[in-house]
Amino acid sequence: MKPNEKHPLAGTRILVGRARHQAGSLSASLRSLGASVIEIPFIEIRKPQSYAPLDNALKNIRGYDWLILTSANGVEAMWERLRKLRITRRHLTHLQIAAIGPATKQAIVKHGLKVKMVPEEYVAESVVKGLRDKVNGKRVVLIRAKVARDVIPAELRAAGAEVDVVEAYETVAPEKSRVRLRALMKNATRRPHIVTFTSSSSAKNFAELLGNAKAGSPSPGWLKHAQLASIGPVTSATLRELQMPPAIEAREFTMGGLIRAIVLARYAETP
Repeated sequence: MKPNEKHPLAGTRILVGRARHQAGSLSASLRSLGASVIEIPFIEIRKPQSYAPLDNALKNIRGYDWLILTSANGVEAMWERLRKLRITRRHLTHLQIAAIGPATKQAIVKHGLKVKMVPEEYVAESVVKGLRDKVNGKRVVLIRAKVARDVIPAELRAAGAEVDVVEAYETVAPEKSRVRLRALMKNATRRPHIVTFTSSSSAKNFAELLGNAKAGSPSPGWLKHAQLASIGPVTSATLRELQMPPAIEAREFTMGGLIRAIVLARYAETP
């Protein structure tokens, strides 16, 4: 039987692990398609141990040519510090701004700034491709999470840019999720058919929350009946490294792309 066209995810339990304050839109979209959504955050957004590096960069923002923001979380963390330091939008209007992904762009535009470049694909490599010929001799500030890949700063420095990397926040595995997540995955009648992953951090934290301290990886039995859905190739690579290969990968690396990939996968499964 083919899925209902209006509710193609009817009867499908989907686990959403985004940070609590960000899960709403993804969950609402999945529910509108008929899915039964379970929310257990794999990620908690925390303030950095010190704001000094970010504050210093913002106080000297006029000295930069390019600003690169990799997430909406980074945008909001930056804006919070700008308000604290009483630095206005006017001090940033000289900047060329690059944003990874439409959500990041939307967060920037919401604060009244223009985005110069959004890469074709919402991964670090595509940012580098778009900026490599534009940054020689320029000063670049990259505002991001504490743990992130070094592709952007390394490649832009190789292209002749002076790059400062500033941590605006960090992501951790929420300890409160550990018991809930393990209980869910052990329960054959409640465990999800699909688990969504929207970043490498979410994949690593999921493994940490399910695994023991030594092994650091989930019990294979718990995942045997669940399909893992990845937002894109970087997240998929992390899942494979954790020995949790994804069954579903979005072609467009956005929440909408992830939802479409899940719907297509469910259609493909039904005779």
